[in-house]
Amino acid sequence: MLQPRLFLRSLRLPYRCIPYLSSRAYVTASQEVEVPKAEVPKVEAPKAEESSSSSFDPGIAFAPPPTRDDAGVLVQKYTPRTPGVRHLRRPINDHLWKGRPVYKLTFPKRGQSKGGRNNTGRITVRHRGGGHKRRIRIVDFARRAPGPHVVERIEHDPNRSAHIALVRSQETGKLSYILAADGMRAGDVVQSYMSGIPEDLWKSMGGQVDPGVLAARTAWRGNCLPLHMIPVGTLIFNVGLRPGKGGQLCRAAGTFATVIAKGTEQQKILDQQNQAENGAETEQKPLSQRERQKMERLAEHVTIRLQSGEVRLIHKDCCATIGIASNPNYQYRQLGKAGRARWLNIRPTVRGVAMNACDHPHGGGRGKSKGNVHPKSPWGMPTKSGYKTRPKWKINKAVVVPRERNQGKRRRGYN
Repeated sequence: MLQPRLFLRSLRLPYRCIPYLSSRAYVTASQEVEVPKAEVPKVEAPKAEESSSSSFDPGIAFAPPPTRDDAGVLVQKYTPRTPGVRHLRRPINDHLWKGRPVYKLTFPKRGQSKGGRNNTGRITVRHRGGGHKRRIRIVDFARRAPGPHVVERIEHDPNRSAHIALVRSQETGKLSYILAADGMRAGDVVQSYMSGIPEDLWKSMGGQVDPGVLAARTAWRGNCLPLHMIPVGTLIFNVGLRPGKGGQLCRAAGTFATVIAKGTEQQKILDQQNQAENGAETEQKPLSQRERQKMERLAEHVTIRLQSGEVRLIHKDCCATIGIASNPNYQYRQLGKAGRARWLNIRPTVRGVAMNACDHPHGGGRGKSKGNVHPKSPWGMPTKSGYKTRPKWKINKAVVVPRERNQGKRRRGYN
């Protein structure tokens, strides 16, 4: 005998505080292709204990953060109740702060870079305009304040792809925002060594610089160091370009650079040359002025390799943060609809062939044709790789090879 079907949607309970019996899930967590499924690791943030600088133990407070298992690329999918969420993909970041930012460390974003216009009102950057109201977070890129800082929480910054961390100084109690490293959580302790090596670290090394001890005590995730204090092979982000200025390179989500060489060998050669000039006996061959200038430049700079493969020389006194910029799964996000792009201050991009002839060189005509015109920008400049789009030193010049005499006859079999 068939059982009667219950219509749960029409069934209402006599209690207002109890919802309907039928409940439907709207969010599902899934992974990208070729990544095994795994649950989102939930890490409880330990509470930071406030302690004075006198009772501060560097061996305990500066211990490396606990290792967290990589759960793969976890993205958040939504049940397609509406077309706008069918293709929506968001990286899962359960450790982010759900509340508002510190109001004193923000200011409203008004006018600047909102519509892509300059001071005369002309559009200088296309495809920008509108967007949700924002408050710019004041992020400390230089990190000159010494002493240990406790990470209060990790926050989302609408003005950048990476996350930011709210830190509190254990000595002064001052709050500030810094760029968060990948894996940084609330309760971690970070420190900046841009103002010099602390006194307790000097005493632990015996009053002299020990490179091994110095690297083991300072080169930890989230710490800010001068480039000459970072060991070779370390991953860094938020790299400065000038001494005394804040970080400018590798600040986007998931970006990093690698320290590949330091000028220690060149400095040793220069010291030996200086000893030879002062009268000391050395077996080194005297350097020319050109070679000496090259050695001095390499001794004052550190060689780093960016993710693009570019190798750059950065001054050894510039700042850098150990680790990788946070939110590395940002690249797997999908907005899902055009309206979400408008919330982010992004206006639509229209193809040139879809415009009128007066609006673009590719416009006009019938159908999807640009009228036998070479690819050009809206202002008539050649694009898509051409003779006029490259500098002169990049153009491959034709090499004229002289032809041998009677070359055609030899091919035909004549002697």
